[in-house]
Amino acid sequence: VWESPNSSNNDWSGIWQVESRVDDQGWTTEIAVPFKTLNFDPTTQDWGFNLGRTISSNKETIYWSSFNRASNPSTAGLITGISDIKQGLGLDVVPSVTFANSENHVTGATEDRFDPSLDVFYKLTPNLTGVLTFNTDFSATEVDNRQVNLTRFSLFFPEKRDFFLQDSEIFSFGGGGGFRSARNAIPFYSRRIGLDPFTGQPVDIDVGGKLAGRVGDVSLGALFVQQGDRLGLDGQDVFVGRVTSNILSESKVGAIFTQGDPNSLVDNSLMGVDFSYQNTRFSQDYSLTGNVWYQQTDTSGMEGDDKAFSLSADLNTQANGVSGNVTYSYIGDEYNPALGFANRRGVESISLASNYNYFPTQSKWLRQLFGLLSFSHIRNTETQEMESEKIDFVPFSFNSHRGDRYNIFYYREREGLSAPFMIQPGIVIPAGKYAFDSLELNLLGSIQRNFAPSLSYQNGDFYDGKRQVTNLNMSWRPNRHFSLDLSYTYTDVSLSQGSFVSRLISVNTSYAMNSKWSWVNLIQYDNGSRSMGLNSRLRWAPRAGENLYFVINYNFDSSAGAFREMNPVDSEIVLKYTRNFRF
Repeated sequence: VWESPNSSNNDWSGIWQVESRVDDQGWTTEIAVPFKTLNFDPTTQDWGFNLGRTISSNKETIYWSSFNRASNPSTAGLITGISDIKQGLGLDVVPSVTFANSENHVTGATEDRFDPSLDVFYKLTPNLTGVLTFNTDFSATEVDNRQVNLTRFSLFFPEKRDFFLQDSEIFSFGGGGGFRSARNAIPFYSRRIGLDPFTGQPVDIDVGGKLAGRVGDVSLGALFVQQGDRLGLDGQDVFVGRVTSNILSESKVGAIFTQGDPNSLVDNSLMGVDFSYQNTRFSQDYSLTGNVWYQQTDTSGMEGDDKAFSLSADLNTQANGVSGNVTYSYIGDEYNPALGFANRRGVESISLASNYNYFPTQSKWLRQLFGLLSFSHIRNTETQEMESEKIDFVPFSFNSHRGDRYNIFYYREREGLSAPFMIQPGIVIPAGKYAFDSLELNLLGSIQRNFAPSLSYQNGDFYDGKRQVTNLNMSWRPNRHFSLDLSYTYTDVSLSQGSFVSRLISVNTSYAMNSKWSWVNLIQYDNGSRSMGLNSRLRWAPRAGENLYFVINYNFDSSAGAFREMNPVDSEIVLKYTRNFRF
């Protein structure tokens, strides 16, 4: 689903039907998208339209209409003559009911809950939809993938809840989130809502409302959420407003406003403006893009430099040639987006990158040759001292026609610690300046193969010591019903202050009995938390818009190691049913 000439939402999940068949003649797919699912002007007879197909055997993607190997709304084809179509009343009513039982296996305490919830969608105009949600339940949402953090900055986790994913492209800002390499200075980060930032546990959403869509060349987005009470904090109200307007042929200009802090009683607001420029027909081989944005926050009791801004330009080619990027960002030390994401404050940064692509035409196995050189420098705005600096060099990266990749990376890093940094419990890196180099080798098998093993190995300096990182992955898809993905990351760090080993294991299995029944299981272990988690989700979808979930969540104490002496800590069993009634 596209919101403007240069943005898309891959998480769109409307009601549509599809059936496919493979026989001795090849394959056939029939897709039916009800007009009630789409937002459109019923008086128009001209539609932008495109179709794409991916051929897995040779890693090929083709489109009905494209330009420079790219596909976006500005390159869509045109279909005409569609008339006398209706959207109905434009009303969707989606009730849900959840039965759950949770148990604390340490104390023996149990809790049963029954949670009805309701979502109502109404098309105020053919292109503008209003949503109301009551007692929202996210118990069937897939869990986060665990990460190991060896930095002094907070990690970024992607949104996975459908209520926030829907129309998320309308709320995107600054070309996708500000200082891209660090995912910093994002004015609206939906995971701030409905999740406790300290425990990661869900927080009740009593009522929420959303308005999203288009009026002419203008896109509108508004989100209001009233959180429920939790221990130590009464329920908070938060609001996000976003407006963008298409200008020129492929560009847009916009503004964003946020109000409220879901995790404190302190008043907080943010205002921002942005301009995104895109010209996919800059030349025969190149496209030109650029982003400029500015933000200002206002927090009660905080005075100082609370602004943030950024400028960037990209010259890209999808064909043979050299591409480049330059980005400058500034983030004030009192910049405080209570509904956003900022893992560094009081810094300014400059980044430069250049890469080359070569697509041989005669090779039977080599599809693409790629190289990269990038440089980033981040310094403190008050002391003007360097905080981080990094050079990434990829002399060559080979991609085969089947999608296999072979990469070599060289990293040159510098870190300036103004204060001691505890990287692991009991291991503190002293303040000072550090420089370290490392090499990384990647052998990545194509996921298009039935069996695809991958290996990554990094070895080099790390602060005043050494670090080795080994990552093993294996994907196995023996047939169209079953898939198995294994991942094991082993990190061995030796410092003058101490040594430690980090292990992260993930096992993901999926079994689709047919188009209506599926069963997904995720097992994760990391020795940092000394815990193992299981998330098992059985889903029955007899038709689009109707779902029954049976979910089991188990957490184990695995202090002795993965799959050894696992003692249950807590568990939850959930049965959830939801049905869309469309009028």
